Amino acid sequence: MGKASASSTTKDALALFSSLRSAYSATPTSLKIIDLYVGFAVSTALIQVVYMAIVGSFPFNSFLSGVLSCTGTAVLAVCLRIQVNKENKEFKDLPPERAFADFVLCNLVLHLVIMNFLG
Repeated sequence: MGKASASSTTKDALALFSSLRSAYSATPTSLKIIDLYVGFAVSTALIQVVYMAIVGSFPFNSFLSGVLSCTGTAVLAVCLRIQVNKENKEFKDLPPERAFADFVLCNLVLHLVIMNFLG
């Protein structure tokens, strides 16, 4: 009984991954680029956390600034992805240029706050 359920679980997982891959292949290139940017920001934050765990966090405000900068940038990029997505009906009247301008302005404010926090 355990062997059969493990086999069906594996088949279900493979079916899930194949359906996700086929659905993601239909995603526009601009959204894939934003997804890569979000992945880069999150991985950079994770690298900083691992580095802090190994080496230590002597200038703790610098560590917080780096992680919050990466996290904030990822959140703003997700917001940009939601606004630029053509399938999202909530932002259908918002031009992509306006969404990008909002993204740049919010990133500027975020990084000014981060620089101020550094001291």
